[in-house]
Amino acid sequence: MEITDLQKLGVGLGGFGVFFLLLGVLLLFDKGLLAIGNLFCIIGLICVIGIERSTRFFAQQERLKGTCCFFGGIAIVLLGWPVVGMAVEAYGFVALFGGFFPMAINFLRCVPVVGTVLALPGISGVCDSIVGQGGDTGR
Repeated sequence: MEITDLQKLGVGLGGFGVFFLLLGVLLLFDKGLLAIGNLFCIIGLICVIGIERSTRFFAQQERLKGTCCFFGGIAIVLLGWPVVGMAVEAYGFVALFGGFFPMAINFLRCVPVVGTVLALPGISGVCDSIVGQGGDTGR
């Protein structure tokens, strides 16, 4: 499968979005950085998977609560309440993308350095419980 230039741009924008979000949290919830990070992440996601697939993903009936919380959290951050907005947005993120966590953890366990960190005693128990809640684990 060929990766288009638009998808490459989307990955870059998503990376910058995560960077700005982390920087905004480290700088005591700076609302400007959080807003830029949120916008970059959303635009990056749209560039990677496309407008139509993004709309279908966010508009699904079973994901509607997560979608409302996620975008509501972004709106709250833009209105000037960054801590409350990030909390609402985090809940929406988990509600939207919680089904992908087991697959992501299993993938990260195969990455050399990250897999070693995930195998540490305290962290491996948390990862095992997340993967166990994900349904079919392939065991």
